[in-house]
Amino acid sequence: MNTTQLQTPKSLALIEKLISFDTTSYKSNLKLIEYIQDYLSEYGISSQLAFNEEKTKANLYATIGPQEKSGVMLSGHTDVVPVTGQAWDTDPFCVTQKDGMLFGRGTCDMKGFIAIVLSYLPEMIAAKLDTPVHLAFSYDEEIGCVGARRLVEMMSGMPIKPAMCIVGEPTSLQVVNAHKGKLAQRITVNGLEAHSSLPHLGVNAIDFAADLIIFIRELARELAENGPFEEGFDVTYTTLHTGKVEGGVALNIVPKHCQFDFEIRNIPGQDPQPLLDKVMAYAKGVLEPKMKAVDDNCSIEMSPLSGYPGMFTEEEKEVVEFVQTLTEIKGLKKITFGTEGGLFTNALHIPTVVCGPGSIEQAHKPNEFIEVAQVLAMESFMDKLITALSPS
Repeated sequence: MNTTQLQTPKSLALIEKLISFDTTSYKSNLKLIEYIQDYLSEYGISSQLAFNEEKTKANLYATIGPQEKSGVMLSGHTDVVPVTGQAWDTDPFCVTQKDGMLFGRGTCDMKGFIAIVLSYLPEMIAAKLDTPVHLAFSYDEEIGCVGARRLVEMMSGMPIKPAMCIVGEPTSLQVVNAHKGKLAQRITVNGLEAHSSLPHLGVNAIDFAADLIIFIRELARELAENGPFEEGFDVTYTTLHTGKVEGGVALNIVPKHCQFDFEIRNIPGQDPQPLLDKVMAYAKGVLEPKMKAVDDNCSIEMSPLSGYPGMFTEEEKEVVEFVQTLTEIKGLKKITFGTEGGLFTNALHIPTVVCGPGSIEQAHKPNEFIEVAQVLAMESFMDKLITALSPS
């Protein structure tokens, strides 16, 4: 173990505090948001909240420094994925430090980033920033960047928007200028029950769902073979994937109902809508007429589950060079997982990169951790950021 790992991060206490809030996506994040609000208030920083419809969750937006100027937005999500069914060696909501690592749900993805940013609030205030830092903390990113849409709505009405954004998802502090988009859809197949000994009298919803799943698989194969392609991604083409299927009641009943969920993860330059159109054209034009020939009440319907746009920021944009100077890591990277960066670039036209401490390989797993060395590197990043935004 090197000496860097033996140092104690100045942000450790805040990391421990934020991890202690169980903000799994199906739960409220308000206690954590209220804690951050109070923390900001202690330093005289006001904040704005954008709630969900039920007022059980909230995004937070705050500005440190000149209110009348554009600046650098630091973005992170407050929710975490479930620990249910995972074999943890430690309490996931209590930080455990061992062998140069901090274990706990969200240490890597991505409360560690938020805590490090907040721990530098005293330095930001003392520096009397010439260019402001904007904080944007969201809810429900893990279930499809849901909360950030409310944040975008609120920000769209602001007279002054950030000049650039850094999304602190775990990239081992490599600068990421592109990621794929995602559309998740649910297909519902409504057939007709019959006794399984007389299948011709029914419409087997599972059979027709299977036909459509195979069609989706063939679309995926076509994209893998013919593209379009975008170099730099681990998977250089748009992918389609069916991940969940439910249907049927008993083996001796022709199933009336089947539903399945599938997703498209598109490279930034490809519009996923034509792929959805192909799926529904096959469902409505080929499969549904066969079903209705037996019973006119049969149908195939598609409904959206979640989605977010892809992100692409040109290498020439100021944010790319600026963040590279802070990390001192050369080169750019493209990632296959998504972030809220696509919403900021597409809806608000804020040039955005993804850059944060920790590795995505540790995210969503039992015994999630972030290396202390990565925390310290992010703290160094914050030191440089504050210097860059301070009066010369």
